[in-house]
Amino acid sequence: MAVYAVGDVQGCRDELLALLDRLRFDPALDRLWLTGDLVNRGPDSLGVLRLVRGLGATAVAVLGNHDLHLLAVACGHGPGRRDPGIEQVLAAPDREELLDWLLRRPLLHHEPALGWTLVHAGLPPDWDLATAVSCAREVESALAGDPESLFGSMYGNEPRRWSPTLAGVARYRYIINCMTRLRYVDAGGSVLLSLKGPPQQAPSFAIPWFRHPARATAGERIVFGHWSTLGLNREAGTLCLDGGCVWGGRLCAARLDRDEPPVALDCAGHRVPGED
Repeated sequence: MAVYAVGDVQGCRDELLALLDRLRFDPALDRLWLTGDLVNRGPDSLGVLRLVRGLGATAVAVLGNHDLHLLAVACGHGPGRRDPGIEQVLAAPDREELLDWLLRRPLLHHEPALGWTLVHAGLPPDWDLATAVSCAREVESALAGDPESLFGSMYGNEPRRWSPTLAGVARYRYIINCMTRLRYVDAGGSVLLSLKGPPQQAPSFAIPWFRHPARATAGERIVFGHWSTLGLNREAGTLCLDGGCVWGGRLCAARLDRDEPPVALDCAGHRVPGED
């Protein structure tokens, strides 16, 4: 049995199928981890949801910021222009089954026996793995209990700094922002959500979350996506698999149960970098 992790698909169903074919992925024997952002921007978000849901327990997908945005829009929330991929899902005859399945995806997945943790974006330096797991479960419980209330208060960049005393809306927003939007922090551990570019172009005060010298999850193996300008990157026990497939980059995969070189599928691209 092989365990493969795949980076952000973002509605690129054909590319995902081509990559699985290249991996010789066998759903009867192998397992698939997906870093989130199954939907949005690509041409077939609906097809991706149907494909991954159809894999059942063979596939583990964590929630990304675009997945949460789809769910928020379905509940009547979410600012900004709607992507056609979102409209495609909302108009589908199996909409409710797909949205219910997506709503029940975890924010974080950890398998001690495998020795890997899966999250869409990152973890703040203050959190050890136990704290990260506990925080993820808090938000997952809120999503299961009252998703409309959570989505109504989800958007925003504050608070920027973690405290165990954070409560209510502020606590949920901070957890969601870290796990689905984080790229950079400053030396004090505050999150810098407005920065999106590659590390070599970042201001001097911005530190990629996985490079923070006091990161409490140092020593843990963490696979993530969300950062297309970082691209395929293995560093300090972490593995980024977002190759910017939807932008004409690559759809990336790595085997987690064995040390093998990553596999990257060149993609034609469906969006131009810089577009909304």
